[in-house]
Amino acid sequence: MSQQQWIKTTCPYCGTGCGVEAKLNGNAKVEVRGDSSHPANLGLLCSKGAALGDTLSNEGRLRYALVKGHQEPLDKALSYVASRLSQTLAEHGPDSVAFYVSGQLLTEDYYVANKLIKGFLGSANIDSNSRLCMSSAVAGHKRAFGEDVVPGSYEDLEHAELVTLVGSNLAWCHPIVYQRLKRAKLANPKLKVVVIDPRRTDSCDIADLHLAVNGGTDVALFNGLFAYLSEHGKLDQRYLQQHTEGFEPALAAAKQDAAQLSQLAEQCGIEPEALLRFYQMFADTERCVSVFSQGVNQSAQGVDKVNAIINCHLATGKIGKLGASAFSITGQPNAMGGREVGALANLLAGHLDFQDQHLAALQGFWNSPNLARRPGVK
Repeated sequence: MSQQQWIKTTCPYCGTGCGVEAKLNGNAKVEVRGDSSHPANLGLLCSKGAALGDTLSNEGRLRYALVKGHQEPLDKALSYVASRLSQTLAEHGPDSVAFYVSGQLLTEDYYVANKLIKGFLGSANIDSNSRLCMSSAVAGHKRAFGEDVVPGSYEDLEHAELVTLVGSNLAWCHPIVYQRLKRAKLANPKLKVVVIDPRRTDSCDIADLHLAVNGGTDVALFNGLFAYLSEHGKLDQRYLQQHTEGFEPALAAAKQDAAQLSQLAEQCGIEPEALLRFYQMFADTERCVSVFSQGVNQSAQGVDKVNAIINCHLATGKIGKLGASAFSITGQPNAMGGREVGALANLLAGHLDFQDQHLAALQGFWNSPNLARRPGVK
């Protein structure tokens, strides 16, 4: 790295994925700054990102490969790993090996690891942090859209008039995104913020309304919103007809789950007036962004929570537009990149599935001699 040249890279911490620029100074230390051209952070960094240079010292760093506790040259260690993999595959078959990869890998690294194990070792036993972190969002997106896509971006926060944080302490977990939202609220007096979280977190500092719901009531709350939107004529019938299917059974299920507002409020552990205010805000606001994170995803009902939120956006057409979206915000910076290239045991690269047509296309593209034919162990 040149002492005079700023090198672009990415912060390895939270799911915001901030752009960073780094260079060596005269004392052989690394300086870092936010990348002003990066769309995620626009030059800003939080305290962790700003201190990245301090982590790049030799002290405490492993400088050699260790094989059974002994220092070995890297090429010898790689040969050892390759021979053990080959031996294990020969003796026990492809499903005897597995990879666990990190959400801090670059997309290209993710892709190569996934291609190696699925296309050439013949096993789909690869999982990333997305399994623990975002698998509910993955399944919810596939239910709603047919593939794992996020129909929004950070830019939507600056154009929204209602931002709902569901199970997300944005102030702590994604501080740069929180600062963007805070600035957007200061710049736009019409922007309202609702926090749905059993706890009062620092994210509530900018909230116009905090719904301290009981744990496990998110599905009922958003199914109640779906029913409320229908009863008050707030559905986008044109959008529903042109872009959705399965509306009637989804609405029927929501109505079955949604009690009278007073009963639903009691179930959720909040005042009926507060619940009604949230429903009215969502119903009467055109540009709504619902940001959901681990409080939604890491749950026994995680997938249903994701779809309950998305359904309210689909039913009103408040999705795929500037300032309007259901927005899954992830835990590590490149968890989404791993999902894009299929680094989960039940996915293939490029959002393909374990179907004959998809398998044939991928095997031909990779020129793979031994493509995994079924999902691996999660």
